[in-house]
Amino acid sequence: MHPIEHLRYVARAGDISQDMLVRETAAALGALASDPLELVTVCRRILNRYPIAGALWSMAARVCASPQPHRAAREFVAELRSDATADHVAAGLPHDASVCLLGWPDLVADRLESRPDVRLRVIDAYGEGAGLARRLSGQGCAVTDVPLAGLSAACSTADVILIEAAAAGPDGVIAASGSHAAAAVAYVSSVEVWCAVGAGRALPAPFYEVAARTVADDEPWEADEEVVPLGLFSRIVGPGGVETAAGWQREDCPYAAELVRLPI
Repeated sequence: MHPIEHLRYVARAGDISQDMLVRETAAALGALASDPLELVTVCRRILNRYPIAGALWSMAARVCASPQPHRAAREFVAELRSDATADHVAAGLPHDASVCLLGWPDLVADRLESRPDVRLRVIDAYGEGAGLARRLSGQGCAVTDVPLAGLSAACSTADVILIEAAAAGPDGVIAASGSHAAAAVAYVSSVEVWCAVGAGRALPAPFYEVAARTVADDEPWEADEEVVPLGLFSRIVGPGGVETAAGWQREDCPYAAELVRLPI
């Protein structure tokens, strides 16, 4: 398949995990490494289709900034494969804790089966919570499927609220709709709020601002994602482990100005 057709296929694929999105995009970009102008154009087009995928921003920036784009793409894919963020989450949760999740976090969900002592409350954000609850229950986890209307009651009585960032910036993260309410309820209830920021998802401010603007449209109450202020989190979990959220800063890629021009 021609690389442009490959990327069109990826762009039409709908809701896929960031890991798969990056792998498929990297495979297509490899064939364009000899044409820097076409490379930038294609990166901007795919980012316009998936503007909140932090890992995709990071790969595009690394590829565009590298004298060896194909190698940069391969190395970034390898970095995602070795990302230990989900392992740090699973290992760091308190023993016998009640933990709230929202929706279906594509990075951390599968690692939680390693903690059968943890009691999971899966809040049904954008209709995916029930499916994750069934899957985790089938893997031996203690799971409660919580309707969105029960968010406040579930979060105020939990031990940890676990939120997964699609992208993160200097002052906030983009996460599943309902995450801001969950974090705010937990904050005033003295419940810890953890945010998983996987490899590649921590962005320079200009990239993050572009991504955040896409979820603050005319009807944000209908969006699948929302912005959560960094000040609501107790801890940030990333490839290096669990950190205190206060003063947290991380950038997983260089800033490539050519990627933030008007969409093509």
